[in-house]
Amino acid sequence: MTDAVLAIHGGAGAMARAEASAEMREAYESALARILQDAGRLLEQGGSALDAVTEAVRLLEECPLFNAGHGAVFTSAATHELDASIMDGSTLQAGAVANLRTVRNPVLAARAVMERSQHVMFVGEGAEAFARQQGLECVDPSFFSTPLRREQLERVQRTDAQQTTLDHDAASSGAVPLSFPRTTQGAAPLDEDRKLGTVGAVALDAHGNLAAATSTGGMTNKQPGRVGDAPIIGAGCYADNGTCAISTTGSGEMFIRMVVAHDIAARMRYAGASLDEAAQHVVHEQLPRIDGRGGLVAVDAHGNVSMPFNTEGMYRGFIRAGQPPVVAIYK
Repeated sequence: MTDAVLAIHGGAGAMARAEASAEMREAYESALARILQDAGRLLEQGGSALDAVTEAVRLLEECPLFNAGHGAVFTSAATHELDASIMDGSTLQAGAVANLRTVRNPVLAARAVMERSQHVMFVGEGAEAFARQQGLECVDPSFFSTPLRREQLERVQRTDAQQTTLDHDAASSGAVPLSFPRTTQGAAPLDEDRKLGTVGAVALDAHGNLAAATSTGGMTNKQPGRVGDAPIIGAGCYADNGTCAISTTGSGEMFIRMVVAHDIAARMRYAGASLDEAAQHVVHEQLPRIDGRGGLVAVDAHGNVSMPFNTEGMYRGFIRAGQPPVVAIYK
């Protein structure tokens, strides 16, 4: 039996403009730890890596601190367009969805595409229709909105109608997501106006199988119809039992151009690099060539974890079966 491990991320970016309060930092760290414990329990009970990453990302989608699902950022048209992907390292099966507007948990739609269709990706109305056919929960688009996300859109549009911001904003108003105590005040630990916002998870289960999943609300003020790396297999998500499982967060266009997730797996398979060698090289040497910013979480077939990023911080953490979670934000 293999020692099971789960790793997650909630976005990478620059340090907050103002020093984050201890309460806000604790809110983010507690959210990461709670999600790791809840989803990690599946692995501890002998569950599959696929189920663990699905549950971890679903929980991240439900948490308004992160840019996915409830709490997703707005497009320039003041709408939400959600993307997600998932991959099973034991079979190389994969599923993805893009530009969802009403599906509560995009990661569940991506998994349904993988398991219940002959295709890999659905987009827009076709993705919505498929999700409804599969009985997935759909909600009014207002479900995804929070006052902080709308405030960020309005601020960005006042500043420059052509500007896109890479993630949500919790830094300016001091407002607090309802799932946290009202005493939680101040800036988020990372500057949410300059944070690259995606959530994701990777896992190795006790049976030696790997899986990865990624989900995002995209970029604030993005042009409707834009799709980043999160739902692109090989760019924002990849898993292969022979090498590793990877979920990325960053400047999506650059991660697509570098085919980041698959490149790491390829360096391991063809060049004999270790997980950390391959991940560090891609994040710190390859991505900067085209001004690519962000990071990723990865786990290999031996349970090694790598979580590199080339920004000032990344919401991240991991948990091994039977051990407490480890979470971090800054370097």
